[in-house]
Amino acid sequence: MLLRDTLAWAIGQLTGARVGSPRMNAELLLMFILGCDRAYLYAHPERELNAEERSRYQEAIAQRSRGIPAQYITGHQEFWGMDLIVSPAVLIPRPETEHVIETVLHLVDGGKAGSRPRIVDVGTGSGCIALALAKELPAAEIHATDISPAALEIARANAARHQLERRVCFYEKDLLTGFAPESFDLVVSNPPYVGESEQDQVQLEVRKFEPRNAVFAGPTGLEIIARLVPQAEAALKPGGWLVIEISGTIAEGVKRLLSGWRHVQITNDLQAIPRVVAAQKPGC
Repeated sequence: MLLRDTLAWAIGQLTGARVGSPRMNAELLLMFILGCDRAYLYAHPERELNAEERSRYQEAIAQRSRGIPAQYITGHQEFWGMDLIVSPAVLIPRPETEHVIETVLHLVDGGKAGSRPRIVDVGTGSGCIALALAKELPAAEIHATDISPAALEIARANAARHQLERRVCFYEKDLLTGFAPESFDLVVSNPPYVGESEQDQVQLEVRKFEPRNAVFAGPTGLEIIARLVPQAEAALKPGGWLVIEISGTIAEGVKRLLSGWRHVQITNDLQAIPRVVAAQKPGC
C-alpha cells in the first residue's frame, strides 16, 4: 500500500471516529511509525509501506480511533523545546503550562526571587516544569515532588534523557509534607484543578485516559490548592513566591485562598483565560 493511500485511509478512519484534527493525527502517527518528518511524507507519496509498518500503523490508528491520546501511543510530547517521555501514569504536558515557566523566569530575571533561587515543583508528573526550569536556570536548586511512584519514574527518566538528573532532586511526597519551614524561594505547581461538577466539559479522552488524580481535585476544583496554599506559606522564605496553574473557573476562589498574600497577580493564556496565579508571601 502506498504512503499516500495509507494516509488517506487513516484520515477516513479518524474522521469516521470523530477524532479532532484527523489529518494532523494521521500524519503524526505515520511519522512516528516511519521515524520521519512531515516533509518526508509529502516528498515520498509513492513509498510502499512494508507489512510490519502497515500493521503497526493500523494498530496506532485503531487506538487513536478509540480515543487514546496520540501522545500515549507515541510515548512522547514536546514541552519547552524538550522531547519528553509520557505514559498514562502522567498528565500530558500542555502548551498552556509554559505560561508557568514564563512567570517563574520573569520573577527570577526581575530579581524578585533571588539570583540563585531554591525552587520546588509540587506534583511534578512528567517533570516538565522542573526540567524546563533546570534548563533555563542553571544557578537554581530544583526540587520536585509527586505522590505517585509511577509518575516519578517517568520524571526521572526524562531528567536522565535531557542530562538534568543531577540538577533536580525528586521526592515521593504528598504536596510539601516533610520539608523544613522557610526552605524555598519559589513553590511552583500545576495541581489538579478541575471540579467533578465540570466533568462533562472535559474532553472525553482526558476523562477516560489521563490519570484522574492529576485532573480532578474534588467537587469544586479548589480542594488541592486549598491544601497547597498553607503548606506553601510554611515552606517559603519570607518574600518567597507561589506560582500555580489555574483555570478561569476557579480564579476567584484561588484569589480568596490567597487573601493576606502580597502582589497577587493572574496571567491569562493566549485565549484570554486565567491560567497562572502568582503571589508573594508577606514578610520581606
